[in-house]
Amino acid sequence: MSGDHHDHDHDSSELSPTALRVRALESLLVEKGYVEQAALDKLIDTYEHKVGPRNGARVVARAWSDPAYLERLREDATAAIAELDFTGRQGEHIVIVENTPDVHNMVVCTLCSCYPWPVLGLPPVWYKSPPYRSRAVIDPRGVLSEFGVELPEETEIRVWDSTAEVRYLVIPMRPDHTEGLDEEALAALVTRNAMIGTGIALSPEEACAEGGGE
Repeated sequence: MSGDHHDHDHDSSELSPTALRVRALESLLVEKGYVEQAALDKLIDTYEHKVGPRNGARVVARAWSDPAYLERLREDATAAIAELDFTGRQGEHIVIVENTPDVHNMVVCTLCSCYPWPVLGLPPVWYKSPPYRSRAVIDPRGVLSEFGVELPEETEIRVWDSTAEVRYLVIPMRPDHTEGLDEEALAALVTRNAMIGTGIALSPEEACAEGGGE
């Protein structure tokens, strides 16, 4: 976010009303001297390029490819994730939960929006919404169905409640017929929702159709 974004005509801007309000607030804070533009730019660059779901996808792809790395994730996920240089706020205490043919894991934060930022970025709006936070606990199968995830009745659904102390990352099941793929190709199959548990990993064909995943 450079300082030249105020040169355009807001009347013809394609920014949403919310985005315009954010930029107006940003300008006010900078003009009043409460924050520095350079600090804002650094913060935005971090969330645009250094944290986010692609980091989590790399963690999952490594776990699928390297049994020793998966074991380190099980023992101390925060440390194992730090091996890939994914560290920072909201990533101090991460625990992985693994999907299997018998168990599907799903993450929610019933109190607010605790979320593992270094590997998933900022939480989506629906993750913070009261309906998701309440219904994920009392009707997880129904919520999953609304996300397009239909599981066999015999599959157990475990819901994990994130807190300020513990944040969860779901390791989805590796799709079939992916034995020959390298980590980069595997990471393209891993979506943000699959790592929250409201989705599953894509097949290579689905990832190709979606342009390489989320």
